[in-house]
Amino acid sequence: MLKILFMGTPEFAAISLRALLAAGYPIVGVVTQPDKPAGRGGKLRPSPVKQVALEHGLPVFQPRRLRRPEVIAQLKELGSDLTVVVAYGQILSKEALAISPLGSINVHGSLLPRWRGAAPIQRAIMAGDTETGVCTMWMDEGMDTGDICLTARVPIGPEATGGEIHDELARVGAELLVETVRRVEAGDAPRIPQPAEGVTYAAKLEPADEVIDWSRPAAELYNQIRALNPWPGAYTTGPRGRLKIYRASVVPNPDPGAEPGTVVALVRREGFTVAAGEGALLVREVQPDGKGRMDAQAYVNGGGARVGMRFSP
Repeated sequence: MLKILFMGTPEFAAISLRALLAAGYPIVGVVTQPDKPAGRGGKLRPSPVKQVALEHGLPVFQPRRLRRPEVIAQLKELGSDLTVVVAYGQILSKEALAISPLGSINVHGSLLPRWRGAAPIQRAIMAGDTETGVCTMWMDEGMDTGDICLTARVPIGPEATGGEIHDELARVGAELLVETVRRVEAGDAPRIPQPAEGVTYAAKLEPADEVIDWSRPAAELYNQIRALNPWPGAYTTGPRGRLKIYRASVVPNPDPGAEPGTVVALVRREGFTVAAGEGALLVREVQPDGKGRMDAQAYVNGGGARVGMRFSP
């Protein structure tokens, strides 16, 4: 069987690593990002990929800069046939891509060339896409520009969240990766150049992407909220400080003359309605500063929302 050098960091990648191990492929080494501090105590926490590697006794490498010649030389000594890269977190140099004789395969969570880049899952939902998917790709030096190997399509339901699509793409992507490695091993893995048409970029999520701008149409805000659920969460600011919104519905505005961001109705057993630039949002689940997630009705019962109050910006 092909000897594989695996590069990845988050849970999305860990699921692919588990799939390769379950399929019996020998993993000669695992490259992942350095441990990062987490929690109030700032204790260093290993990445999900590192945790899987340690559970299986695999050699782990955590270079701060993969492109250093001494790092490349060390990884070449492992004798891998193929490199698999899944959400690793560093751009690979030409030398890194050539560590394994058969090249490098990547698992990407979109239907390339749509949503090349760092945040394809969230950007697809924020844009209102009704379909996404996973591609395995022969890597080159560009950003997700390599030839496509295999593709699997996944629908995005009207209520699907970023977390739900992430989990489904991780599962489908792991299955597609195993099939891709089998095809590479058999010598019949496709190489399909990406079309020049339909290219879009999934920019890395920035703090500004989390802010709810009530002047935008309610449908766009709804997509933003579900795309960022559960992480990092979309938020607004009211009299009690920052309020994250995790679940909402688009509804007609009962007070079309109200300024965007104004609470225009309290809906018994459901939550509260906020005017948007077009239409309104019925807010159903929230998280106030310093508290856990709760039904919006509980937030209303605690005096957090009342008709006429304003959220900003």
